[in-house]
Amino acid sequence: MKKIGVIGSGTMGNGIAHVFAQNGYKVSLIDVSSDALSKAINTISKNLDRQVAKGILKEDEKDSIVKNITPFTDLEKGVKECELVIEAATENPEIKFKIFSDLDCLCLKDVILASNTSSISITKIGSHTKRSDKVIGMHFMNPVPVMKLIEIIRGYNTSDEVTATIMELSRKIGKNPVEVNDYPGFVANRILMPMINEAIYALFENVGGVEEIDTVMKLGMAHPMGPLQLADFIGLDVCLYILRVMYEGLGNPKYAPCPLLVNMVAAGNLGIKSGIGFYVHTAGSKELTVAPGFKK
Repeated sequence: MKKIGVIGSGTMGNGIAHVFAQNGYKVSLIDVSSDALSKAINTISKNLDRQVAKGILKEDEKDSIVKNITPFTDLEKGVKECELVIEAATENPEIKFKIFSDLDCLCLKDVILASNTSSISITKIGSHTKRSDKVIGMHFMNPVPVMKLIEIIRGYNTSDEVTATIMELSRKIGKNPVEVNDYPGFVANRILMPMINEAIYALFENVGGVEEIDTVMKLGMAHPMGPLQLADFIGLDVCLYILRVMYEGLGNPKYAPCPLLVNMVAAGNLGIKSGIGFYVHTAGSKELTVAPGFKK
């Protein structure tokens, strides 16, 4: 493969584009918003500057990486000649289904279609195409340029050949791919989200405060980030959505989201993206302050 399409220029999309471009691939970065694309290219440039400052890259390498990325607002033009298209749009089933249906019409029949979804069924996504054997999940971890893992999710009809191709491609871009099957939450979120939900329950039931819960997990379990801080980082709305997918898909009450999480999302307290969650997040500041509602 030489040319990769990435749909969605947000945090995950620009990170995926960054990694492929850094490894010599030509990347079409596609978004409906030209402003979002400009912001994405600026973010990638700043992240590359950090790599230069750390000695990971040379300055002239940075310029060639940025040149490997071409922004598009037109989906048809963007995916032209791409051999793999990775969808990294918002975590909304109907939006993803529409994108894959469109891609199925626009892309050549041998093009592989991948989704960066963290929870939506690859089998369901594939059913909106006439090439379900060529639809696969590539669940990158955030931040994409730093994190080594990719969950490679096989839909019910995903072929062995396509799976092997994507596993090998993932290794070529310096990632460690892990093959998993298509069940709610896959592996990462099947384990991570119940832990985050239980941490929220511990806060809800006044077992401990925000800092106390996070400190126990950081110092006692050697986690680099406490579960409540991590929930803020992921987005509380995303956490709630994934828990609901698992609750509905598996029918097990242990995945039922904590009422506190439901209320926080309803109130618009979504974590970093809204500026407040379990902590207050101030742009440009690394200092963590517990949100007023949770202060003792």
